[in-house]
Amino acid sequence: MKKYVPNFLTLFRISLVPFFIWFAFFAGFQGHFLVATIIFILASITDYYDGMLARRFKVVTDFGKLMDPLADKILIIAALIVLCTSSIKLIDLSVVIIIILREIIISLIRYNYAKKGIIIPANNWGKLKTVLQLTGIISALVYYSVFQQLLIYYKGYFDVAFHFYFWLVALVTIYSGLSFGHNLRQLKKENK
Repeated sequence: MKKYVPNFLTLFRISLVPFFIWFAFFAGFQGHFLVATIIFILASITDYYDGMLARRFKVVTDFGKLMDPLADKILIIAALIVLCTSSIKLIDLSVVIIIILREIIISLIRYNYAKKGIIIPANNWGKLKTVLQLTGIISALVYYSVFQQLLIYYKGYFDVAFHFYFWLVALVTIYSGLSFGHNLRQLKKENK
């Protein structure tokens, strides 16, 4: 039974995305954005535990190698879109587009290779990119849902800081895509 726990957590993370979006945009009660933030943090925690449990139980599967990064992408893209909407505007739309394009390209490549029976796991740059994205998103969500009103006089500084941080994340995201391409070329050479 425990061998299914990591994959269950991956699927659970994906299933939380619609709830996150609903509470962020459509729930009509005070504190709805705080609930969305809590949902996002809970989903992010499952990312840590599904990988850790898969290694501990020695049940690293092709499903997990493929779906875990995909679940991360779905969750992160949803949050980036929320944070760049006109009412929040803590991330430039250009940054969101860069990240989404990178994720789509890498996902399509992974899917294409998976159909051939070749699973390409995330490399260290991809993992760093994910950690930086999650750290920035959680910080921005917590700031917006809890601290923005308390720190209203410093809003301009926080806005600049978040925009700067996410541009750095975009640069790491681009580099991680280039690193993925390099690893893919190495994989092709090894399989010749």
